[in-house]
Amino acid sequence: MYDKLSENSVAKGVFLECLEPYILSDKLVGITPQVMKDLIVHFQDKKLMENVEALIVHMDITSLDIQQVVLMCWENRLYDAMIYVYNRGMNEFISPMEKLFRVIAPPLNAGKTLTDEQVIMGNKLLVYISCCLAGRAYPIGDIPEDLVPLVKNQVFEFLIRLHSAEASPEEEIYPYVRTLLHFDTREFLNVLALTFEDFKNDKQAVEYQQRIVDILLKVMVENSDFTPSQVGCLFTFLARQLAKPDNTLFVNRTLFDQVLEFLCSPDDDSRHSERQQVLLELLQAGGIVQFEENRLIRMAEKAEFYQICEFMYEREHQYDKIIDCYLRDPLREEEVFNYIHNILSIPGHSAEEKQSVWQKAMDHIEELVSLKPCKAAELVATHFSGEIETVIKKLQNQVLLFKFLRSLLDPREGIHINQESLQISPCITEQFIELLCQFNPNQVIETLQVLECYRLEETIQITQKYQLHEVTAYLLEKKGDIHGAFLIMLKILQSKLQEITHQDENTKEGPSLKDVEDAMVETIALCQRNSHNLNQQQREALWFPLLEAMMGPQKLSSSAVPNLHAEALKSLTMQVLNSMASFIALPSILQRILQVSGAGGGEDPVYGKGKLGEIQGLILGMLDTFNYEQTLLETTTSLLNQDLHWSLCNLRASVTRGLNPKQDYCSICLQQYKRRQEMTDEIIVFSCGHLYHSFCLQSKECTIEIEGQTRWTCYKCSSSNKAGKLSESSSEIKKGRITPS
Repeated sequence: MYDKLSENSVAKGVFLECLEPYILSDKLVGITPQVMKDLIVHFQDKKLMENVEALIVHMDITSLDIQQVVLMCWENRLYDAMIYVYNRGMNEFISPMEKLFRVIAPPLNAGKTLTDEQVIMGNKLLVYISCCLAGRAYPIGDIPEDLVPLVKNQVFEFLIRLHSAEASPEEEIYPYVRTLLHFDTREFLNVLALTFEDFKNDKQAVEYQQRIVDILLKVMVENSDFTPSQVGCLFTFLARQLAKPDNTLFVNRTLFDQVLEFLCSPDDDSRHSERQQVLLELLQAGGIVQFEENRLIRMAEKAEFYQICEFMYEREHQYDKIIDCYLRDPLREEEVFNYIHNILSIPGHSAEEKQSVWQKAMDHIEELVSLKPCKAAELVATHFSGEIETVIKKLQNQVLLFKFLRSLLDPREGIHINQESLQISPCITEQFIELLCQFNPNQVIETLQVLECYRLEETIQITQKYQLHEVTAYLLEKKGDIHGAFLIMLKILQSKLQEITHQDENTKEGPSLKDVEDAMVETIALCQRNSHNLNQQQREALWFPLLEAMMGPQKLSSSAVPNLHAEALKSLTMQVLNSMASFIALPSILQRILQVSGAGGGEDPVYGKGKLGEIQGLILGMLDTFNYEQTLLETTTSLLNQDLHWSLCNLRASVTRGLNPKQDYCSICLQQYKRRQEMTDEIIVFSCGHLYHSFCLQSKECTIEIEGQTRWTCYKCSSSNKAGKLSESSSEIKKGRITPS
């Protein structure tokens, strides 16, 4: 087919592309050299180099010009294909590594950053070495069994060469190991670890293991151009190997001491967390057996490696010392609360261990509160509920004590504490209220509304001590002393009114009109909340002084210099009048206004005699309100009357509507009422449609007495109603007499 199709270039291209899926699935293995060559050239011409690489690794390339294919692969960065051609075409496993090393080694040795392409080459090199040492072909398949030992030896010998083939005079020893360590220490060591796993029983491999470990130590320990993480990776790798039960490696223990010195005694403070993490991984991998523990703890404390200290103390069950590790570690200090809670609550720790942790937490309680007051409060409530007073005594700093008590007592802080189980004495709550008065007086009322178990008398004394008058008024109202609370609120309002009436345009400080309005609204709310429970005289004792207080400052508006806020004060006074109208009779309010204004002969007039016009606005406003409410009442009454009329009409229509029986026979005796011959018998029809003879219904005792009148009940409906409700016909019963006709 190919010979005929190759005469037409289009047909030839289509044919070659049709071969691709069969080659990739290994269904087409025997292809002539000419077709293989044309296939590669065709995809190369179409710039489909990835397809070329995929095809090459599935072909038998022994019949191709290998040097030409290798050159093409290298120029087009087809590294997988290049390695495949070397391995399968020439049984050559070292040359591909040399080519890749020549590219990535110079920039790594110079300390430069690798390009993306160089990183890809380095990663492929690591995978290739791993495959060779494991007896697998790269990128797919397996190395022939007879070649596996040879390939392993060649690769090991290559890696541990003292110098490269074209070494310059300044090249350092073991260039290949050094390059791979610089490229990716962790992954190179992982490759070696996997290799060590595969060759446990291979004597030659065991020798190579020891040799390569010695080279690794020589390269990394005797050079200062490796980071702490890289050195740590090596010793973590060694610790894991040494910890294995069938270990045959030997590592000088003094090297571990050198690494400990290197990690714990750096020349500068850089990479602190990195050094600590490296040492922790080393210890967790089994390296702990390589160190003298007391020396390790001393060096870790000196280096401020608190996670290392925690690791060591946990091995010794010295849990109380771990609390110090958390508190000294700025990165993990907030985790101390969870740690203490877990030790004290999770089973598995002895009573002595729990007691030591409990005592340590008590000793550091001030530090814990300053760190996170809400977490400390939750901890105290859970595990130290019987020692709250002791904790309070330990907190000498008043701000700290305030934060702690607020977290403990204020349910809005969001911590999960069962207040009932705490059984906090009232004196502690009152101590918190006093601190609240000092540090956050604006939130005292809001907090009192959610607090529990405080004594009113003692709390009132505290708020009076700090002159928090609104809070005192709130507590007096709660106590039941409404008049006392009102007098305090009235005094606050009067002082603000007095200050605002003496302001001029240039006054910048002092209360604003908004402050006056707020004080007035709070006072009105106090009066409204409690007026329902007072008699008329007590109501007047609240509302009239408030009205007089609002009208008092307005006398200044008649002086030569009018008050800046005269109109606003009149509006506020109307607000008071509208509010009190619900509780005080209108004539009483008018009489009081006239007395206050002096028009009615009262003493100490606000507006002076003969100046009734000054309060004309107030009176007209009240009359407008009265007219509006009267109109509203009349309209509402009219609407209610219309509704009532409509309901009565419907009821009357339903009562007078004729009833249509469902059947023409009695529902009890089942005889037609027309054929019954008793002249005196009555027919009873219910609104439900059932029909009975009065004699039959009476025999079933379906009558009830209501207000001296006998009322019938439907037998069927009442007997089927399991709830016992009777289906009555009320006034809808129709009675008729049977005539002989």
